[in-house]
Amino acid sequence: MGEARDDPRIFLVEPEQRGVIPLDGFHIPTRLKRTTRGDPFQIRVDTAFGAVLDACAASTTGREDTWINGPIRRLYLELNARGQAHSIECWRDERLVGGLYGVTLGGAFFGESMFSRERDASKVALVHLVARLKRGGWRLLDAQFQTEHLSQFGAVATPQATYLKVLKSVRALRPNARSLFEPMTGAEAIFYALQPTTQAS
Repeated sequence: MGEARDDPRIFLVEPEQRGVIPLDGFHIPTRLKRTTRGDPFQIRVDTAFGAVLDACAASTTGREDTWINGPIRRLYLELNARGQAHSIECWRDERLVGGLYGVTLGGAFFGESMFSRERDASKVALVHLVARLKRGGWRLLDAQFQTEHLSQFGAVATPQATYLKVLKSVRALRPNARSLFEPMTGAEAIFYALQPTTQAS
């Protein structure tokens, strides 16, 4: 993380309690199910990674500064170019209205940040992310910090020692990366997001 947008330093954070969204315990609130099923947005993957990154770093009410500084932005763009970082994007009328991005390593996906310019856009992106991860054989969705916002989706606080054991066990997995990019309707996203996870090879 960076201390602030204009601070060039990067430091590592290792929380004692890690925020994890259990893929087999993912919860979709009733209203969000209706919204997602209605396909209010066009879902794209990695078509505007830099724009998603910048939107996540933009100043908003209650969050005037960001931990995404210049060096971090460059590192994420490089990871995206290597196929190790991805964005799930919500579009309406050719306008980017929400989304999220994260980094993948083996069977783990590390959610980094999300943003919304329209109601529920980032939440719909999260449902689509979880659906694609489960369909492709990922086993861990790391949310980094447990928050009230994420708890509605089933996120739990996991002791760091336990988290590291799980991470070690999934790093050798090889999920099907194509599953991130294959088209999926809102109804299909709900279906896959609520299905038991499948084991990657």
